[in-house]
Amino acid sequence: MEANDRPVLRSRAWPIAFALLVFLLLVLAAVGASPPAAALAVTLAIVICAAAVVVWALLRTRRQRRRYEDELTAWAAERATHAERLRIARDLHDLASHGLGLVTVRAASTRGLTGPAGDAERIAALTDIERAGRQATTELRRMLAVLRSPGDGTSLQPAESLTDLPRIIELARTSGVQADLAVDDLGEVSGGVQLSVCAIVREALANTARHAGPTRTQVAVRREGGAVVVTVTDDGPGAGWVPHPGAGTGLAGLRERVGALGGSLQAGARSGSGFELVARLPDRP
Repeated sequence: MEANDRPVLRSRAWPIAFALLVFLLLVLAAVGASPPAAALAVTLAIVICAAAVVVWALLRTRRQRRRYEDELTAWAAERATHAERLRIARDLHDLASHGLGLVTVRAASTRGLTGPAGDAERIAALTDIERAGRQATTELRRMLAVLRSPGDGTSLQPAESLTDLPRIIELARTSGVQADLAVDDLGEVSGGVQLSVCAIVREALANTARHAGPTRTQVAVRREGGAVVVTVTDDGPGAGWVPHPGAGTGLAGLRERVGALGGSLQAGARSGSGFELVARLPDRP
């Protein structure tokens, strides 16, 4: 649903009424030289017609206004439904991409290990895979429960904040990504920006795990004037790593989220090796 599909109130009632009133005035002026009795009758008739025209214009405008408000309400409801579908699609993408992606990457990172150390690493990988699978299944069940019972006041999960960043980093480490986190003193940050920061870091680390595997990654969150800046860089894939690309909608979803806040997102290869993502989110302290 595009914004330019919004209903527009268009009414021709008052232009038509104005034209009729001008016509009646011209008629009144034309009969000004008639006998007094005839002129009085014509004047009375014109006044009655003018009043009828005004009443007609008022009633027609009122009906058109009601119809416009009904159309506007339906349009707003459809836009809200569309936005909710996009949110659900984004949440489902996160569940599939991050949960199942972690399982795939963790399994791939231990496939070629041999010897006693390899056996221990495989056991640890299976533990991580089981934990990630259980978490993804639990979150999926919660989402489905919310979808089955709308309007009951149940939320899928509490809104994330900057305090959840260490947990997101730790979850990425279970997939083999050697992630380090640095968060400057940001002052007061709005809830929407905090939620977006968490989404950006999670998606960036998931992309690193899929495309670069167990590599070193730096996550930095800092404030630059009236904006919170998130930077995620990695050292590139290790020797022999085979990328596991996802559906390709992760970065597009992040750009949409960042753009909705009036920010910007840049992502691409770094000079030398590795990948860098920089998101700038406007947020006045």
